[in-house]
Amino acid sequence: MSTMRLTLKVWRQASPEAKGEFRTYPVEADEHMSFLEMLDVVNEGLIAAGEEPIAFDHDCREGICGSCGMMINGKAHGPRAATTACQLHMRSFKDGDHILIEPFRASAFPVIRDLVVDRSSFDRIIQAGGYVSVGTGAAPDGNAILVPKEMAERAMDAAQCIGCGACVAACPNASAMLFTAAKVSHLAMLPQGQPERHRRVLGMVEQMDSEGFGGCTNFAECEAACPKQISIENIARMNRDFLKASLREREETGAGAVSN
Repeated sequence: MSTMRLTLKVWRQASPEAKGEFRTYPVEADEHMSFLEMLDVVNEGLIAAGEEPIAFDHDCREGICGSCGMMINGKAHGPRAATTACQLHMRSFKDGDHILIEPFRASAFPVIRDLVVDRSSFDRIIQAGGYVSVGTGAAPDGNAILVPKEMAERAMDAAQCIGCGACVAACPNASAMLFTAAKVSHLAMLPQGQPERHRRVLGMVEQMDSEGFGGCTNFAECEAACPKQISIENIARMNRDFLKASLREREETGAGAVSN
């Protein structure tokens, strides 16, 4: 096994109100460790020395939950494309490297502590319409509904979004358009999502804007940073749906919410 010596500069912030700063930590890591396992080693040393360990989010450590988001050398989840921080291995770095680690930077993702940010704004966007509430029958009934293969594949591509927030962190405007578009699109392309399609896009976009995310100006950094490679085609689809829903709302109700 090959051991490498690294120097970490890690953002430390005790609470949302506290002033944060970068602190330097030397670490020896095996090249086969994951990035989070390397941080575990650092924390073991800090605990043994009676110091506070570095706080960072993690759960599945299999690239599924999306909780491990952090900036590594200025890139969301680190240097490898289509890779979450928990799936990033230390062989992506070289012996003697300096690694800068900080939380996602966005006003809608306030820092809770160290590398942990509050991403509950994403939850509120989902609560604003990212679901199907109409009756679609039991599982056999749902499976009996015919879906064209192309639409099913596109819906599944959008549904891969794990809500990690890398798109927001990578965007110069801290926009959540890719996340919101993925959640809108995967339901908009399925027959079960049609009855609430217009209400959904209006509600979710309105909630996204109210959370303080920036606007999309087509930098496409979101797509490049996304560990699931969600396409910005979903943003174009959501924009079309939003325009149609807005016109429909104006025609039918004048100012009220769109009815099913």
